[in-house]
Amino acid sequence: MGNAYLWWMRRRPPRLVRLSPAEVAHLQALVRDGRIEQRIARRARILLAMSEPDTVVSELAERLELDRTTIWALCRRFEHWGMQVVDDAPRPGRPRRLSPPPARRSGEAGLL
Repeated sequence: MGNAYLWWMRRRPPRLVRLSPAEVAHLQALVRDGRIEQRIARRARILLAMSEPDTVVSELAERLELDRTTIWALCRRFEHWGMQVVDDAPRPGRPRRLSPPPARRSGEAGLL
């Protein structure tokens, strides 16, 4: 294979993510919400960017400091599962629990 073919393969146009107007509005709201976890907002940004025809995956990956395969994987999961991929999936195992701070020497509880 020649160099021209390899260049084209690296810069091939991505398969667009098709979003309904309601999905676009929901994703934009997630991006604007300052209280949302950043990993969820990042997924929303990726899907919004991948719905634009002029998006170059390698440039998007560099801007978001991600690997291209991460972006491709999210897009393929979106095609299969829809908007569920934006939220975190339930994790197996025992749920995390926060323990209270240790008691002070005076015997007071370590709470504020």
